[in-house]
Amino acid sequence: MLVIFDVEGVLLNAEYLPVLAKLMGPEKEKEIWDITNKGIRGEIDWEEGLKQRVHALQGIEYNDAYEIAQNLEIMPGAKQLCSFLKKSGWKLVAVSGGFTIITDRLVKELELDKIYSNKLIFNNNKLEGVDITVTSDKSLSVKSFIDENGFTKDEVVVVVDGANDLKLFNLSSFTVGFCPVDIVRKKASFVIDNKNLAELIPIFIDRFENKLKQINYEGGC
Repeated sequence: MLVIFDVEGVLLNAEYLPVLAKLMGPEKEKEIWDITNKGIRGEIDWEEGLKQRVHALQGIEYNDAYEIAQNLEIMPGAKQLCSFLKKSGWKLVAVSGGFTIITDRLVKELELDKIYSNKLIFNNNKLEGVDITVTSDKSLSVKSFIDENGFTKDEVVVVVDGANDLKLFNLSSFTVGFCPVDIVRKKASFVIDNKNLAELIPIFIDRFENKLKQINYEGGC
């Protein structure tokens, strides 16, 4: 079995660029949040919105960007869920429209098998642009992993929050909206409304009992 996670708003309890924008004052933070929310709701072209946000933050120092990235809060319950799934023999992949500066640490901290994300470009230690390798169709990024490991649609679970994640639903027969926007809520197989990923553990036990190794679980890992 394979679980595909979005990152910001799912594995991380934060949206990186709005937090980064705080360095430039409240007006800039509001500008970045406005563009971010439009992208999450699917109201603007996702790639164009990403470029706009990064352009608006040009000049931020790398050290500041890195420090903020390393201190973003991991979503409550994420470590428990990922640990449970790994002990159960599942594969874990994350795909993010965000950046390696925030995602690289999650491979170790959450025991992920693979993570796909974009890369911020710094020149002379100042933010200059973005190299986009994960597009608005995130399914294109993870499809090779699915094919290489031979997973069928019934063996893939997707956990996301935003409209820009919806194409991932095509890869899975069981989809989870995690504190989702309305369009994801309508299309997901199951919805979690609390910011606690550990709430998915009993859901997975109930639905995929025959796909989980027999380990002890009594509300925690």
